Amino acid sequence: MSGWGQIGDLWQLVPVQRAGVGLLLAAFGLPVVGVVIVGLDIMPVRFAMMHVALLGIAVGQLVGLDPVLCALVACALAGAGVAPLARTAEGLSGAMGLLMSLAIAAALLLLALSGVNANGAFALLWGSILAVRPADLVVLGVLAVAVPGLFLWRRRDLALLLHDRELAWCSGVAVQRLTVVLLVLVAVAVAGAIRLTGALLVDALTLLPALAARRLGRSLVSITLWAIGIGVVVNVVGFLISLAWDLPPGPVLVLAAGAVALAAHLIPERRTSSWRTSESSSAPSRRSPH
Repeated sequence: MSGWGQIGDLWQLVPVQRAGVGLLLAAFGLPVVGVVIVGLDIMPVRFAMMHVALLGIAVGQLVGLDPVLCALVACALAGAGVAPLARTAEGLSGAMGLLMSLAIAAALLLLALSGVNANGAFALLWGSILAVRPADLVVLGVLAVAVPGLFLWRRRDLALLLHDRELAWCSGVAVQRLTVVLLVLVAVAVAGAIRLTGALLVDALTLLPALAARRLGRSLVSITLWAIGIGVVVNVVGFLISLAWDLPPGPVLVLAAGAVALAAHLIPERRTSSWRTSESSSAPSRRSPH
C-alpha cells in the first residue's frame, strides 16, 4: 500500500480524525498568539508557561482532576499574574526566570512527595497527538474563535500596543487591561497545545508561522492572515506526511513550520516600511504621559 493510500485507511480511525480536527482548529488561533509573542517580545513567557503547565498537571494528577484542565487554569492565572511586569520586555525576563524555576521545583517536589507517577506528567509535555480528546477540541475551538476575533475587534489598539507600549498609552489604549488579556491568551494557548505537539514543541504551532508571517505581511491584519494561512498549510501538510510515512507528527510539524519560516526569510525585503510604521502614523498626535 502506498503512503498516500494509507492515509485513507488511517482517517477512518476516530483518534486520527480528532488529531486532524485539532490541528486545523489550532491553525486559526495559535499562530495569531505567536504574533503577540513576537510583537510584545515576550519569548521567555513560553518557557515559563511550559513549566507552569507541568505544575498544573502534577496538581491535577495529585487531586484526581483533569491534568490538562489544571494546566490551563494554572497557566491562565500565571499569565494574569505577571501582566503588571510587562511594561517592558526586560521587566518580564527576570520574573519569568523566577517563575520557571519555582514552578518546576514545586512540580518535581509535589510529584516526589505524593508518589504520583511522574512519567504520566512528563508524557503530556512531549505530547500525544492521537490522544486528543473532545474536551481538547473545545479548548482549541474557543481559541480559534476568540483570538482572531480579538484581533479583528481591537486591531488598531493591538497594532499600537505591539508597536510601542508608551505610544499606545498616549493614544488612549487601555494598555494594562489589553496586556492582561494577551498574556492570558498566550498562557492558555501554550497549555491548550500540550496534547498536540507537547509543550516543548508548541513553537511549531505558534511562533514559527508568526515569524514567517511578519516577513510576508505589510499590516497587522495581513500578518495575522498570513500567520493563519501558513498555520493551516503547515499543520495539514505536516500531518498528512506523518500519516503517509508513519512518522511522529510533532517533529514533522516543527520541521515543516521551520522550513516555511526559513524560506520566508530568504525572500528579499520588498520595502523598508512595515505595519509598525503605518499603524504609528495613523495614531493621534502624541501627548506627554506625565
